[in-house]
Amino acid sequence: MTIRCAVISFAFVAFFSLATAQEREARPRISFEEVLRREDANKDGKVTKEEFKAAPRLFERFDRNKDNVLTSEDFAGQPARPNGERIPGRNGGNAPEDVNVLRDVVFGTGGGRDLTMHIVLPKLSASASSPGPAPAYVWIHGGGWQGGTKDGGVGQVVPLVREGFVGATIEYRLTGEAAFPAQIEDCKCAIRYLRAHAEKYNIDPNRIAVGGSSAGGHLVALMGTSAGVKEFEGSGGWADRSSAVQAVVNLYGPTDFKAFVTTKGFESHNRAGSPESKLLGGGEVASNTEGVKRVNPITYIDKADPPFLIIHGTADKTVPANQSEAIHEALKVAGVSSKLHLIEGAGHGGPQFTQPEIRSMQIDFLTTVFKTRLETDD
Repeated sequence: MTIRCAVISFAFVAFFSLATAQEREARPRISFEEVLRREDANKDGKVTKEEFKAAPRLFERFDRNKDNVLTSEDFAGQPARPNGERIPGRNGGNAPEDVNVLRDVVFGTGGGRDLTMHIVLPKLSASASSPGPAPAYVWIHGGGWQGGTKDGGVGQVVPLVREGFVGATIEYRLTGEAAFPAQIEDCKCAIRYLRAHAEKYNIDPNRIAVGGSSAGGHLVALMGTSAGVKEFEGSGGWADRSSAVQAVVNLYGPTDFKAFVTTKGFESHNRAGSPESKLLGGGEVASNTEGVKRVNPITYIDKADPPFLIIHGTADKTVPANQSEAIHEALKVAGVSSKLHLIEGAGHGGPQFTQPEIRSMQIDFLTTVFKTRLETDD
């Protein structure tokens, strides 16, 4: 039986587990409540093709009774996901049994709708020592700012949760819904939420790190350099709290779009309709001088920025390595601690980034910055 893999340009892709095509058609892994929350523009309890912003083939997959409208009938048998509660037996879908996952916790609003995160907590044994407030590691997903979901981030934060961190993986508005700066506004809102609820989740509000890959790498880099930039704060909630972060792990994220789209082999990213163009609101990228400057994390660097760990593949065919080299050099010039690690021959993600030494590099960086390891008794 064949596994069908598809790249879907919208935030629902990770709700599907690897299964046969027939199983996926019959059992969509997203709840109807989540579809309504994202897609029901007129709030009438159903979603038409016109309202559905994702790929048409995804609508067809959800529309099990083929009546061209998504209703609760199409999602019969799928469990609802109450805010902040675990689904018995599911544990966050891709999370191991030694952590607890609080799913779809509403952390704020963006564009008039709720924004959610998964919070990943350590499951300590009865004999474990009682830890004090823990550092947090917040994962920002990639997907060209136009796709991806927070679900894949659960696996990204688990290794840090095992080292004494509280993990979180967040959603943000994609370019099909809103152009920049909506994405960074939502990310900053998530940080403010965690600070506002630090006691509830046992978080040390002075030790919050962010990590992300590709488009997520761009957003975490921008979070690291734009503390205090009021135009990026948005109005999603918790305005009395800071959105500053204390460490950044940037995996192959874009930075300087002008250098990006003029690099040999990457010129197609300059065209209207490219992911970078969509982020900027449309049109040719290089000619949008102000927009390119505005989205560039390098624009906002100063000596007060947190330490960075930057990892990129030398054979990346999606984002050139010069993007990571540029921000690394700019951080060093400003006197900010930055480590750049280039993986020889690695592409845009892939197995080289999951090797033990690369995983350990990220864990060691964050545990060293925050000087923490989880202490448990055998």
